[in-house]
Amino acid sequence: MKKYPLLTITDTPSAIILANGDYPVHLLPLALLAENDYVVCCDGATDEFVRSGRIPVAIVGDGDSLSELNKKQFASILHSVPDQDTNDLTKAFNYCLQQGKKNILILGATGKREDHTLGNISLLIDYIDEANVEMVTDYGVFTPIAEDCEFESYPGQQVSIFNLSGAVISQERLQYTLPPLNNWWQGTLNASLDHHFIIHTTGKAVIFRAY
Repeated sequence: MKKYPLLTITDTPSAIILANGDYPVHLLPLALLAENDYVVCCDGATDEFVRSGRIPVAIVGDGDSLSELNKKQFASILHSVPDQDTNDLTKAFNYCLQQGKKNILILGATGKREDHTLGNISLLIDYIDEANVEMVTDYGVFTPIAEDCEFESYPGQQVSIFNLSGAVISQERLQYTLPPLNNWWQGTLNASLDHHFIIHTTGKAVIFRAY
């Protein structure tokens, strides 16, 4: 059974993707950004990242939301992908795969436009076919799964489960028994009863653990 520990500032993913949602303000994603040297920016995230005093290893996207100044200044690390069938997050994810990065954290992928937020979260179930990936926000961590998994936790931690594939899902050591998860809201607002909990699934789902 695959196990997912709680994320800490000492974690060392092989790559961080910084998306163009709200720039992180929580100490955990900020610390992860500060401690990791391999940061790939979706093009619109570059401006804020550079203002923070950092330079990414690569800027990936269609270039439509990157300032003209940074387009010129960082032309050598700009990887323009005009394909409109994928969004900038997927373009950055594919770039990381091409560089051999298979342990990836995604930051800055929520906030601003709600449709972008929902789209980015749903993409996680596609990404797990090719890499170990989690999405870190200012409020918690989204983890995609496709098999039975055990999650490190703590008593009282808020947990939500999103069934994105019509799977049959059950749990151990969460407060509330799961109904059939036919809509996104039905698996939200659960809570851990222990220092770990288990999710059983016949398909793909996304688990959210709040800080």
